[in-house]
Amino acid sequence: MILDPLPLTPDRDIPSPVLTELTALYASHRDFHALTGEFPDPEDIRPEQVAAALADELLMPGAQVLLARSEGRLVGIAITLADHPDPVDPDPWIGLLMVDAAAQGQGHGKRLATLIEDRFRAQDRTAVRLAVLDNNPKALAFWTTLGYETIGYGRDRERDRPCTVLQKQLTAPSPGADGA
Repeated sequence: MILDPLPLTPDRDIPSPVLTELTALYASHRDFHALTGEFPDPEDIRPEQVAAALADELLMPGAQVLLARSEGRLVGIAITLADHPDPVDPDPWIGLLMVDAAAQGQGHGKRLATLIEDRFRAQDRTAVRLAVLDNNPKALAFWTTLGYETIGYGRDRERDRPCTVLQKQLTAPSPGADGA
């Protein structure tokens, strides 16, 4: 798996072929988008909506959109924050990790999470956090399987939805996380 930052044109737009891939990836998760309410119609996700959502994410200081490719195919996306907007929170965050629905169950999510963790380890970060919406038990099960532990409960900053905050301590680099 190769993990690269989202490419942008000089005008800070997403190149059309990449936006087409991203739109297909987002559209593969109708159920997730129905849970989150982030798109007006989860059955009809459009490129301009995906571009706007990612542009909003990139406005956050320290935000990075990372694309995961396997055998040249886009299989996932991750959005990370170097620092949480709350200055008392010392850890980086994973804001989104999504694997193409057609590629789920093949280990891509675990590999993507490991690569993100390793990026933070390389920056001498000691932990990483994320929040899972309380109405998404599949996501909570995924993250706890990867060693993330519940450290609190709260509400998300965008839409005031109930969520569980998870954290994973980062120690030595993960074995086998060579990006292959």
